[in-house]
Amino acid sequence: MDSVIRALADKISGDIVFSETPGRTIKKWRQIFEISQKELAQKLGVSPSVISDYESDRRKSPGVNFVRRIIEAMLEIDRERGYRTVSKYRDLLSGFKLDVIIDMREFEDLVGVKEFAKAIDGVMLTDYDKFISGYTIVDSIKAILSLNAYDFYRLYGFTTERALVFTKVSTGRSPMVAVRVANLKPAVVVLHGIDVEDVDEIAVKLADIERIPLIATQMPLDDMIKALRSI
Repeated sequence: MDSVIRALADKISGDIVFSETPGRTIKKWRQIFEISQKELAQKLGVSPSVISDYESDRRKSPGVNFVRRIIEAMLEIDRERGYRTVSKYRDLLSGFKLDVIIDMREFEDLVGVKEFAKAIDGVMLTDYDKFISGYTIVDSIKAILSLNAYDFYRLYGFTTERALVFTKVSTGRSPMVAVRVANLKPAVVVLHGIDVEDVDEIAVKLADIERIPLIATQMPLDDMIKALRSI
């Protein structure tokens, strides 16, 4: 676990330090860890207004030392909770390198599902407001042919705050059945390359049961990746 914690700390640090909006990136990671401003401030020994000012860019960018303290504080809070968030990133940071993953990325800031859908010319088939921290695009045919049950568990495990995009779908039923039986769920499911009228009603019903935003899009894959990377 120590190596995963160090790798995640490095990732968060890089996200913040190299971000054009470091305050918003701090806020994104705080929300990923499900930590309130008050809780983080208490751990750091500062006023909640200090955290608020950084996140809203009312203060100039925090220095490297303070960024390190913020990261250490979030990881310490997560440790006290049994590494609830770190465990979600364990398999991702330990080398999940299967070729079923076409593209994946963390956003600099949390993105609303409607903004996400608009970026990919998507149609929302279920309407639930959520914010996501990134996306993972999966070749659904390769996934079905090559992933075992544990691989699917790992895949869903590191998409709990992300949109999971299934390409090459015919009706959308199989991806949603897989999501339905999994213990961990992606925040959003996108069915790529399918017309809205061809989406199976069962897929939509399953998304409603799980209260997961379900989006269909026919945007060409390369264009979709370009659009998502520009968010």
